[in-house]
Amino acid sequence: MELPQHHDVVLLLGAPGAGKGTQARFLAETLGVPHVASGDLLREHRNRGDELGKAAQVYMDRGDLVPDTLVVDMIMHRLNEPDAADGALLDGFPRTIGQAHALDAALVERGLPIRRAVYLEVSRGTLTDRLSGRWTCPSCQSTYHDRFSPSPAAPLCGRCGGVLYQREDDRREAVENRINVYLRDTTPVIDHYDRLGVLARVNGDGEIEQVRDALRLAVDPVPVPVPAHVAA
Repeated sequence: MELPQHHDVVLLLGAPGAGKGTQARFLAETLGVPHVASGDLLREHRNRGDELGKAAQVYMDRGDLVPDTLVVDMIMHRLNEPDAADGALLDGFPRTIGQAHALDAALVERGLPIRRAVYLEVSRGTLTDRLSGRWTCPSCQSTYHDRFSPSPAAPLCGRCGGVLYQREDDRREAVENRINVYLRDTTPVIDHYDRLGVLARVNGDGEIEQVRDALRLAVDPVPVPVPAHVAA
């Protein structure tokens, strides 16, 4: 199916804890396009057992990462759906420069411009504070945060009285490493789209409504970049 020429793509990028999950659906609604997350696509294709899902399962059964090109194939397949006729918001993809090059190549082949790559920029300290400090009840699975939503009965669960514990990946050291890995892998992606002239940086440290207003300004209205061969 040939996609219309006004079809374009917006990327929403940001580290774990930056608030992409809070803002992505709002931004998609603002743009009037579907919210597309690569992880959701992978699960959907696996559950359907279609050709793309079976191909991904082969890698997963071996304990290997699903190749970037296969994930991009899933994204391009999603962009063929009728609800994506006016574009799509890609949430958290691409995460590495290899994924960015694979996505760019697929979009260029189809004549689809990247309208904007929006980077939700949050300080390292804020990211760590948001992600660390979570405590879980082993009995009822309620979760709390020792700073943002503490249990009223800490160190016990406010719901059932169970003794709260902290998972290893919620400890500050693990969270800091997770953020470091993300920034190491994704900084080249941010630089790449900055060089292409489509990057918008949005401060994600503020209140939810402030961030939403900034995101709205970052993507609407945005002129579609002139292709390099035309500008030359």
